[in-house]
Amino acid sequence: MQNETTGNATVKAHGMDGTLVEPDWPPLTCDEVRAVLGEFPAFDGPAEILTASPRPFSAAGIVATPGGRVFVKRHSRAVRDREGLAEEHLFMAHLREHGTRAPRVFTSRSGATAIEIGEWTYELHEIPEGVDLYEEAISWTPFRCAPHAQAAGEALARLHHAAEGFDAPRRKPRPLVAGFTIFAAEDPGAGLDCYLAARPSIANHAGVRRCANEALDLLAPFHAELAPMLPALAPLWTHNDLHASNLFWSDASESAQATAIIDFGLADRTNTVHDLAHAIERNIVEWLVLVNDPAHPDDVPIHFDHLEALLDGYESVRPLTDQEAAALAPMTALCHAEFALSEADYFLGVLNSEEKAVMAYDGWLAGHARWFRGAGGELPAALRRRAKTRETAQR
Repeated sequence: MQNETTGNATVKAHGMDGTLVEPDWPPLTCDEVRAVLGEFPAFDGPAEILTASPRPFSAAGIVATPGGRVFVKRHSRAVRDREGLAEEHLFMAHLREHGTRAPRVFTSRSGATAIEIGEWTYELHEIPEGVDLYEEAISWTPFRCAPHAQAAGEALARLHHAAEGFDAPRRKPRPLVAGFTIFAAEDPGAGLDCYLAARPSIANHAGVRRCANEALDLLAPFHAELAPMLPALAPLWTHNDLHASNLFWSDASESAQATAIIDFGLADRTNTVHDLAHAIERNIVEWLVLVNDPAHPDDVPIHFDHLEALLDGYESVRPLTDQEAAALAPMTALCHAEFALSEADYFLGVLNSEEKAVMAYDGWLAGHARWFRGAGGELPAALRRRAKTRETAQR
């Protein structure tokens, strides 16, 4: 039978091991999309779903409408309600007003940038200029080349400049947000207790607590290294998921430039170093190798040439302070911990999947901490050398 979402194609989603799998959320349908577009007068009328996004946490796709092509995204209200999306949309609007190319979010006839229908929440975005060059790329896979890494670093630095002055508070506790509270605390154990207490699905989960405690122990030296620099890291709203697939590009060449930044679902009030560390964590380490072969952590590729290009690009636009540069090594080991817990919260509290939650709290939270204390120590060591080199050069 023909799939009414994308012609004859069967919709697949990115799986946790890098393969394509059946999606957790049903794909958008034409009837559903037409009902949503009816709330947006500029796009109301006949509609055709042109593409289906393979990203796993929502259902989305490009839709042809009488008013032009738009990107329609549907969330479970347990993941994002109107209030939750409004947090993201206000940040995106601020960035656009200050020179960063983030997609415009369209307003419904009621004046809202998100609408709720039944158990779902919907948003409509403009499609940015440029090429979705990494559309099929999964997070934790590398750039195609070092010049793309440099362009991504430049784009992130421009975002950080544009984010200045956006003074919204930190987001409310929600699934799938990459915040920075546990290791921002003087006592990460107390920070962890507060984090878990605000999330009932993981608050009393024995496996989550066991792996979180293990991760705290393994990551304690990195927190001790970071702690003296924390007062120098000014709070800032940040993207927290700058993977190559969250950029649009000018063309498909090695010299392509980033034309827009998309997908602000993980954004929160953290700091620039946390965001830059996430960009390193997302693009420079091939974590999927560890997922598929955890017995051989030494085999996980680290793309050091891309790391240098990413940081050179960033600093060509926004040079790091000495304290920011020194903080980057420990922050890179720490930055993913909170999002791994947020994913566990999503898998347990929304999908009710213990199988997937184990991957988050054991494979990603504790597993990444083990790697950084072992074979992965080369990555923070390289960042420390870079920070030391700049100190020497300035003398």
